[in-house]
Amino acid sequence: MPATTPSIPTPDGRSDAFAAYPEEGGTHPGVLLYPDAFGPRPVLWDMARELADHGYYVLVPNVFYLHRPAPVFDLPDHITAEHRPTLFGQIMPLIEAHTTERALSDAGAYLDFLTAQPAVGAGPVAAIGYCMGAVLAMRTATAHPDRVAAVAGFHPGALVTDQPDSPHRRIPDLAAKVHLGLAEGDMTPEAITEISHAFDAAGVDYSCEIYPGTVHGYTMSDTDAFDAAGSGRHWERLLALLESTFKA
Repeated sequence: MPATTPSIPTPDGRSDAFAAYPEEGGTHPGVLLYPDAFGPRPVLWDMARELADHGYYVLVPNVFYLHRPAPVFDLPDHITAEHRPTLFGQIMPLIEAHTTERALSDAGAYLDFLTAQPAVGAGPVAAIGYCMGAVLAMRTATAHPDRVAAVAGFHPGALVTDQPDSPHRRIPDLAAKVHLGLAEGDMTPEAITEISHAFDAAGVDYSCEIYPGTVHGYTMSDTDAFDAAGSGRHWERLLALLESTFKA
């Protein structure tokens, strides 16, 4: 599967990235894939190649590019519960520095780059994400409703908070189809009810599903949170969403 490592100009510098796309020529629907908190790394690049094999041009940006190129953190080959406290001591300052303002500034740059690629077809793209990446995907879609036609978030971060910039508060601006694949315990019943009411009030075509038996991070095969059944369900839901949006 062809792949490149482009450098994307942003208002704050240049973001390294990974892009995978189908071998055959022509144009393909674009997918902006935001990583989880561990950042871009081989497992995310493999997931991008998997999507590309299904006919999509997939861009995985390094949202922590101001810190260092990907892979941003010195990760073990397999991330266990024992590794997490030390790793999150490194990761949390970067997450806290990645403010809503910076995320939205970068999102515009990523969309500009993605839609300008000759192999990407005209029209809106998809924004998908994992963990904190689900929040970034939602922010991207609500800030650019004319440019994002599908959103998927798996084991998402905080989509419903009491803050003024909580992602769920921008749902009235959303024009995309949405699928949220929650691990058990990702969101409280109250938060699920609140975001569902926001989707309903905005007339959004959405699904919000708890994947049984999963824990946060279930899609990531390089962690002990990985769940084969949950990952398989994630691929089924994601591919169905993309196909219904771009290939129907």
